[in-house]
Amino acid sequence: MKIFIHILLLLVAVATRAQSTLDSSQLIKDIQTLSSDKYEGRMAGSRGSRQAQFYLISRFREIGLQPYHNTFEYPFYFQHGAKQIMGTNLFGFIKGKSDAVIVITAHYDHLGIAANTGGKDSIYNGADDNASGVGGLLALMAYYKQHQPQHTLIFAALDGEEEGLQGAKALLKQPPVPVEKIRLNINMDMIGRNAKNELYVCGLAQFPELKPYVDAAVATGGQVKLLSGHDRKEEGAGNWLNQSDHYEFYKLKIPFLYFGVEDHPDYHQLSDEFSRIEPAFYHQAVLKVLRVVESADKGIK
Repeated sequence: MKIFIHILLLLVAVATRAQSTLDSSQLIKDIQTLSSDKYEGRMAGSRGSRQAQFYLISRFREIGLQPYHNTFEYPFYFQHGAKQIMGTNLFGFIKGKSDAVIVITAHYDHLGIAANTGGKDSIYNGADDNASGVGGLLALMAYYKQHQPQHTLIFAALDGEEEGLQGAKALLKQPPVPVEKIRLNINMDMIGRNAKNELYVCGLAQFPELKPYVDAAVATGGQVKLLSGHDRKEEGAGNWLNQSDHYEFYKLKIPFLYFGVEDHPDYHQLSDEFSRIEPAFYHQAVLKVLRVVESADKGIK
């Protein structure tokens, strides 16, 4: 009984600390900024993408993320149809108490500008897909800058996800640390809204040893329900295993947890705008991710 009470008090303490430390106003500011028309849909290789990079680099510096090799920018090239496109991954790290690494990812690219809209709205703002994940990335970064983690944390805003996970491929082709040091990937892609207050975590079917860290986050309660699923072959199109950047980690047998919501009517539509984001859900979803990261950071060797 004493052990149970001790664990319960620890979970409450973690939840309270997370709740009081995440800056909800900055979280909303980041997603609103990244999904604004200024960034023209953030298509890889575009002018809008470059503007988004400037914003993210300024936020990295403001938070105090440490760069590798004195830069946050890592260009790469990929073929898209007849075109060769330059994408740019942005990443840095927060030093932990060990050299073992957890990589936290979210893609910042989206679909750009639509053609032939007859003078109507033509910008794919990508508020949920995936300004929401990047806003969460920045919030976790700011949190861990104030709370040194056990593991060294690499925070990576990836490019070219919409063109076939190109940024994740480039990151793992030339990783900033040996792949053998990477213990876990946490990936966020579409975490900004859900009518049922449901956030899914995908990856437990492949890596059941991660379940205690998810269970610890579930036990903290809250309005957002953290559910596991979308990671089995029998789910067909509902299997998210290869649907976002975590798939490249999985191919290298690196454990992953992918956080996202089920598709909504605005997925890959011009209507995926900031006005459709649900701020209360979004804040609580990022808190859920943080609680999983905290638990995993303490438990994984």
